[in-house]
Amino acid sequence: MIIDGRALAAKYREEARLQAEKLKKRGVFPCLAVILVGEDPASLAYVSAKKKALDQAGMEGRDYRLPETVPEGELLSLIISLNADEKVHGILVQLPLPDHICRDSVINAIDPLKDVDCFHPVNLGKFFLGQTGVIPCTPQGILFLLEEYKIPINGSNVVIVGRSNIVGKPLAMLLARKKQNATVTLCHTGTQDLPKYTRQADILVAAAGQPSLIRGDMIKKGAAVIDVGITRVPCGTGATGSLCGDVNFNEAVNIAGWITPVPGGVGPMTIAMLLRNVVLAAAGFDNGN
Repeated sequence: MIIDGRALAAKYREEARLQAEKLKKRGVFPCLAVILVGEDPASLAYVSAKKKALDQAGMEGRDYRLPETVPEGELLSLIISLNADEKVHGILVQLPLPDHICRDSVINAIDPLKDVDCFHPVNLGKFFLGQTGVIPCTPQGILFLLEEYKIPINGSNVVIVGRSNIVGKPLAMLLARKKQNATVTLCHTGTQDLPKYTRQADILVAAAGQPSLIRGDMIKKGAAVIDVGITRVPCGTGATGSLCGDVNFNEAVNIAGWITPVPGGVGPMTIAMLLRNVVLAAAGFDNGN
């Protein structure tokens, strides 16, 4: 079964829109400030998609475009001013940043209450402890995909390929929580004999950023395959045109029990979860998790 991330994302985007309407009736107008440094084509596309989603959900989106040569101090000053702006509920700095800007300094400057990406150490700490607060967008979206398609998580062997702070690590912690109760293996560049692990996975998540890293013979028959990777490749070489995931879709689709396409799988859910987090930030992050 091919997992339709767009359809499920539409459901959560509508939920976010309705929640935003309720907040606006109380005088709270959800607002996300998005900061883009430079003109990286992929980042421009992401920012444009986020702005469109905010507009459709009836939320305010403020765009701040800074040149690639902007001094770090100027970027930090902008963040500090947005922290103090009571009309701004979320702040998102589009990554990656130019080499002369310290990523950690930028993330640490964001008010944790406005950190809708869940990158700030305070929010990551709360997340790892299972406390109420923001949940990283892509891991939350993946969990909702698994639940929507009734893919068994409790007691399943989950293998995640990729240990980033954005996807791999937080997803491992989320699925290992007692509520989800999966047994999680986190693979990375130091993993010896990767196929040995991936073939044991009931749920295989590819989040390494390497096109077609996961081949058909690396997948357990009937497994759920979640492809987080998205890389622009020369037209015609990827399973879906110029965008290619970490999984060789043409080989995997006949082996997996469920699989997410690229595009149209995890990506739309990530943006939907961002909208959800903006609403939660405007409401005070009471998400019940």
